[in-house]
Amino acid sequence: MIKFGTGGFRAVIGEDFTKENIQILSKALCDKMKKEGVENTGMVIGYDRRFLSKEAMQWAAMVFAAEGIHTKLINKSVPTPLVMFYVMKHDYQYGMMITASHNPAIYNGVKVFTYGGRDADEKQTMEIEQFINEVTDLPVNEMDYQKALEAGLIEEIYPLNEYLDSIIAAVDMEAIREAGLRVALDPMYGVSETSIKTVLMTARCEVETIHERHDTLFGGKLPAPTADTLRALQNYVLDRKCDMGIATDGDADRIGVIDEKGNFLHPNDILVLLYYYLMKYKGWHGPVVRNICTTHMLDRVAESFGEKCYEVPVGFKHISAKMYATDAVIGGESSGGLTVRGHIKGKDGVYASALLVEMLAVTGKKLSAIMEEIHAQYGKLALEERDYRFSQEKKEAIQKHLLEEKKLPEIPYEVEQISYLDGVKLYLKNGGWISVRFSGTEPLLRIFCEMPEAEDAKQLCEIFEDYLLLKK
Repeated sequence: MIKFGTGGFRAVIGEDFTKENIQILSKALCDKMKKEGVENTGMVIGYDRRFLSKEAMQWAAMVFAAEGIHTKLINKSVPTPLVMFYVMKHDYQYGMMITASHNPAIYNGVKVFTYGGRDADEKQTMEIEQFINEVTDLPVNEMDYQKALEAGLIEEIYPLNEYLDSIIAAVDMEAIREAGLRVALDPMYGVSETSIKTVLMTARCEVETIHERHDTLFGGKLPAPTADTLRALQNYVLDRKCDMGIATDGDADRIGVIDEKGNFLHPNDILVLLYYYLMKYKGWHGPVVRNICTTHMLDRVAESFGEKCYEVPVGFKHISAKMYATDAVIGGESSGGLTVRGHIKGKDGVYASALLVEMLAVTGKKLSAIMEEIHAQYGKLALEERDYRFSQEKKEAIQKHLLEEKKLPEIPYEVEQISYLDGVKLYLKNGGWISVRFSGTEPLLRIFCEMPEAEDAKQLCEIFEDYLLLKK
């Protein structure tokens, strides 16, 4: 089974993430490129620190070589945004990254990028799946790796410098140099350490790192920067009196932040902070883009500057497409991914890290002070998030009841609008909302609820939980 979700193809290692499936997917991409007449543009592939990532990259390259397609392999583990940057800068039609991003360690996967360094959209992934179904001559033909190297069909590269130079050119390095900041970094055993340290130390920051070693089990934790997984970073920031703590997920496209008081800043807060900073302190102009599960505080900030906030389904490909269409300043999601106008068309935790440090330097304020400034102007909203695992039978029952028959529980709030753009979302007249949807990357049902009061958000989640007979 090779199926693409919101973040590419992801599967449990040894079940659907196998050499055979990686090579079938690669053969399908070869066939697609040949049908489109773009095989001569070549392919670029990167990999992260997950188990079998490097081997999977090589398995893919051996298929491209057998099909006569020149492939550049990034020969060290790197952040996913570096590969997207390379595809964009060097005008590749396609690129690939071997990663399962923030999924548990038993997963691995493949992200496919298209022209401009964008995540492959639904049309593209559906076409790839159609080509996959047509790969019936197994095993897929491959070329010996060493022979492909000698023949020039595989080329090993390491384009880290040009990626980092693009970030250094985009942020105010002089302001950061003058600020003398101390930053704690937690790559979560992933691939961001070299990149973030290089950028920040070039700007004379003092950078101290935890969890930097290579561990395919990610220290036994989920490689996602959440309040639960960043407790060690919180303690480190407090103990070492750092100005901030930065964490990135396994492939460094998502970010987590700890303020100088040791508080975890939700990804929603990070998005609001950066949009507010770029508009008020940098003088930028333009709308903002968020997905359906991301804070409506962005709407308030946009409105205060005479701008609009656009809502899209979950999946960063939707955010980048809407950003391109509207020339938005920033786009992001509540899971920690964001990008800014003028940078790549996808999530980048390395660039976001540099921009947050610049914000401290330019404003001369602590993170907590900027957050208080925002709350004083726009108020507060409380977000409740819940995940539920389910059987296939349970999934089908929920899908039919909630999304096909469109039956909903009674709630003690007046509903202004109901949307089925992605799962179901209720917009309430008090400014709150609740969203229920199936994850596109893991077998989970996700409920997000944002209300003026935290207790109300919890209560509304529990109403849906009881109605759908869910157990946490």
